Amino acid sequence: MSAEWLRERLADTRLPENPLAVTLPPETRRWPAALQERLTTTLTPAGVLIPVIERAGDLTVLLTQRSAALKHHAGQISFPGGRMEDHDTDVGMAALRETHEEVGIDPQHVSVIGYLGPMPTITGYAVTPVVGLVSAAAEILIDRSEVEFAFEVPLDFLLDAGNDKRVEREFQGHSIPMVEFHYEEWRIWGATAHMVLVLRKHLINK
Repeated sequence: MSAEWLRERLADTRLPENPLAVTLPPETRRWPAALQERLTTTLTPAGVLIPVIERAGDLTVLLTQRSAALKHHAGQISFPGGRMEDHDTDVGMAALRETHEEVGIDPQHVSVIGYLGPMPTITGYAVTPVVGLVSAAAEILIDRSEVEFAFEVPLDFLLDAGNDKRVEREFQGHSIPMVEFHYEEWRIWGATAHMVLVLRKHLINK
């Protein structure tokens, strides 16, 4: 696995023309109808960066723990990013801008190599993941008002299906099937874990 391999596997992806054209994951068929409807109506476009960093020949993925003071997804593990603003030309720009604001990575240190399709969140966002190779020289400067800390997980760990943890989570009185990743002391779950699964499918199961 190399940066060039990632480029090749993602070469056929494009920034979505409609950032609100979300696709529901197959497992949502088991979810309550009200929750399914919530995932497809009144969504706000957003973008996140999946930052891949090459260190000593190995590829790692940068994630953040969001501030406990935030309104949405407080304290959760996530990729850097956020909602699209009026001055953003597209969700790709929103992902790079928010990444710069949250963890200090300048867009000039990011080489965008691919995109995943928009994904809905239960908090009302249609999130487009942008995959970018980040220079190892990029400086991480965390905005503590949004991010508690950042950490890196080996990409090969996330792409190994043997590391999937299948769980059932309670949401508004309903049991929801999910996949999580447990790496060292961190639990990667929810929308972020789903993005990892979609990335894996595109890279390995094409």
